[in-house]
Amino acid sequence: MNFVIVMTGTLLSVVGMVELKNRINRSEAMRAMENLGQIVSDYKAKNGSIPPESHIEGIKKSLEGHVRLGSLQYRARWIEFDSPPDEILAYVRKSYHSLFSKPGAIVLRIDGSVQWMNKKDFDKLIALQQSPLEVEMHPQ
Repeated sequence: MNFVIVMTGTLLSVVGMVELKNRINRSEAMRAMENLGQIVSDYKAKNGSIPPESHIEGIKKSLEGHVRLGSLQYRARWIEFDSPPDEILAYVRKSYHSLFSKPGAIVLRIDGSVQWMNKKDFDKLIALQQSPLEVEMHPQ
């Protein structure tokens, strides 16, 4: 009986720690994307347009301290001048392998808003917004 109690407690602790780690990683990645969103908004307010990819490359280096952000995909070259404010400007795909945390993406929109999207909804939305050339250059 003691063995079962100890094993159950250990298993619950391990699962709990993995879930906590995933929540912390997601929270840190969201915070890093919000920082990028603020930088993009400031640039847009000052210059009247979203920053070019070359500008973001320098910023990505400073965001590398946020190791939880991952591989940022910045879509400025595919954004048109008349694109709607809810168009996806940047995103990071995240895959969590646990019971409660599901894969998805952290999305930064042109208007500066940041949100978490589940994988299914994100894949549908990005497929609508990507051109065939962009898909070819950035396969999933």
